[in-house]
Amino acid sequence: MYKSSLIIKNDYMSFKEQFTAMRDLYMKNGQGFVLVYSITAQSTFNDLQDLREQILRVKDTDDVPMVLVGNKCDLEEERVVGKEQGISLSRQFNCAFMETSAKAKINVVDIFYDLVRQINKKSPEKKQKQKKKSLCVLL
Repeated sequence: MYKSSLIIKNDYMSFKEQFTAMRDLYMKNGQGFVLVYSITAQSTFNDLQDLREQILRVKDTDDVPMVLVGNKCDLEEERVVGKEQGISLSRQFNCAFMETSAKAKINVVDIFYDLVRQINKKSPEKKQKQKKKSLCVLL
């Protein structure tokens, strides 16, 4: 029994290390991020500071498009993280904030519209003027 537990633990640690490496790679290549917490679970809110710091460290900049999202706004009666806490944290992070419900489809699309707007504002598409090709005609 002990031997099996040890093997499972080692496999878990190996998976965790691989996952961390993949997460860093996604962060490095990502242009924008949605930081989501559940309004019904304080621990998910508490983890956001470390997650944001990791993103900024991996990206090596303080200017990263982000949206802070409090999910499960349809479960108001189970709320443990106040909306004011989310607003305050978004001000600290200098990012947009909204509350959503994936289940009830409230504000879900708006998150991505906002994030794409931020990304486009940060690095606008450079419109290249197409040069007209001059034609040479020989008679």
